Amino acid sequence: MKDERTLVEGCRNKDRIAQRTLYERFAGRMFAVCQRYTRSRFEAEDVLQEAFIKVFSQIHTFRNDCPLEAWIKRVVINTAISYLRKEKAYLDQADIDNHTEAVAENETALSGIQYQQLLSLVRELPPGCQSVFNLYAIEGYQHNEIAEMLGISEGTSKSQYARAKQLLQAKMLESF
Repeated sequence: MKDERTLVEGCRNKDRIAQRTLYERFAGRMFAVCQRYTRSRFEAEDVLQEAFIKVFSQIHTFRNDCPLEAWIKRVVINTAISYLRKEKAYLDQADIDNHTEAVAENETALSGIQYQQLLSLVRELPPGCQSVFNLYAIEGYQHNEIAEMLGISEGTSKSQYARAKQLLQAKMLESF
């Protein structure tokens, strides 16, 4: 079951061995994605479990036009965003709009930091800043894509990212 197409076909046929193989192959990397969007290991585990339930129930929609891992990651990110919305730990848009692009771009404080240290600091960000920072800086989405995914304006996405960087820089100066 090493071939992705065979693995996907097995999952479509509800083959438990194929499902377990798919889970074992991708769960570790997807758990790391979940950790970037949640505040605790427990929440990350919940999101991961919910995401894989969606992966298995929606595997019939996978079209083999992109890598399987990219498709699964998309499901995981969408599940994490939905989780944040459900928990009402989401954006306070009125506050955000007041900060529109007020902070200058300054990447220097973010360079050279260890992944676990950055993850810890990102988890301390307000939920809106955390989501936008993850999607832009770590996942590589553009602000217009983030705006569409989160249901916010592009300016709000940019200001949340700027605010996230500002808060991270301040936290790093305190910590290091």
